[in-house]
Amino acid sequence: MTNNTIKHLGIVENIQGSHLLVRIVQTSACAACSAKGHCSSADSKDKIIDIIDTAAPSYQVGEKVMVVGETSMGMMAVALAFVLPFVLLIFSLFILMAWIENELYVALLSLAVLIPYYFVLWLNKTRLKQQFSFTIKPINN
Repeated sequence: MTNNTIKHLGIVENIQGSHLLVRIVQTSACAACSAKGHCSSADSKDKIIDIIDTAAPSYQVGEKVMVVGETSMGMMAVALAFVLPFVLLIFSLFILMAWIENELYVALLSLAVLIPYYFVLWLNKTRLKQQFSFTIKPINN
């Protein structure tokens, strides 16, 4: 059986009504490696996650919680941020190469095609924020 959730240990930073700000430590795969002290590619950084939960008043600032998201959210985020723009870039590059002979103009126009794509994503940020929502669970000590 596969696990369809992504879990991160977090600490509640702020509570405002039904909004919780939870700090998680995001680590790369190498950051958890036992050889990370001898390697320069290991990194980790703090992220603040905004979570909407009707049970927010039951949590306290400084409390450790488990931030839970679905794996499908991660896959959709990667597709929207990287895969679709890459396909759009390559597709426009080949189409424009058939019409325009100057490679510099083709490259610049292909990159310019990404501007409306990311603008549409920016216009839909509230809808995307609802789709990419996390939940929290208390950690029983």
